[in-house]
Amino acid sequence: MQIEILATLNAERAARRAAILVTDLEGGAQRVVREAELAADPLADLLARHLASGQSGLVEAGGRTLFLTVQAPPVRLVVIGAVHISQALCPMARALDLAVTVIDPRTAFATPERFPGIDLVAHWPDDAFAGPVAPLDHYCAVAALTHDPKIDDPALAAALRAECFYVGALGSRKTHAARVARLAGAGFGEAAIGRIAAPIGLDIGAVSPAEIAVSILAQIVAAQRAPRTGAPK
Repeated sequence: MQIEILATLNAERAARRAAILVTDLEGGAQRVVREAELAADPLADLLARHLASGQSGLVEAGGRTLFLTVQAPPVRLVVIGAVHISQALCPMARALDLAVTVIDPRTAFATPERFPGIDLVAHWPDDAFAGPVAPLDHYCAVAALTHDPKIDDPALAAALRAECFYVGALGSRKTHAARVARLAGAGFGEAAIGRIAAPIGLDIGAVSPAEIAVSILAQIVAAQRAPRTGAPK
């Protein structure tokens, strides 16, 4: 591998941006395709499918055999609210190798006893994102579960600004309508607000906290695995 290629891959990894190393197995030529360049690449569809799956592998293209090495940042799940649904959601998410952080300023709820082994941040979301929590990005999912606008709304706004790949919020359609009005008043456009999955989770008729957690995690996985043909602007 050429030093320039290695340097490019390392730079993309450090910046939490995806990249794919394309290796021609016949001639040995290699090139790096950054996620932002995916849509313009001749192999765009193939690259997008492999990036969505997170799997490297052999492909045939243009009569040649290529190996695609996928380098994608680890996916982070930021849960807003140390509630019962969160208690069920966190261990499920960790079983899928997601890095999980729970943010809730209510210290009576955000306790190690209720969330063993989970990264707990007992701050308001704005303070959390300005300090102890790593900045949100395209490889983050945010699930707002407190039902309290004072806690959920700042987190949703931060997630929309960061163009997180998944943004979901708990609440009825009536609750979400009020949320939409607040976010619109804060300057968010219809397209941005429309990215919020609300009511949160796939419609599987979930009732219990564990069932709702399953529906949320399934929706996150579906969003994670949807083919992408370019990074956000």
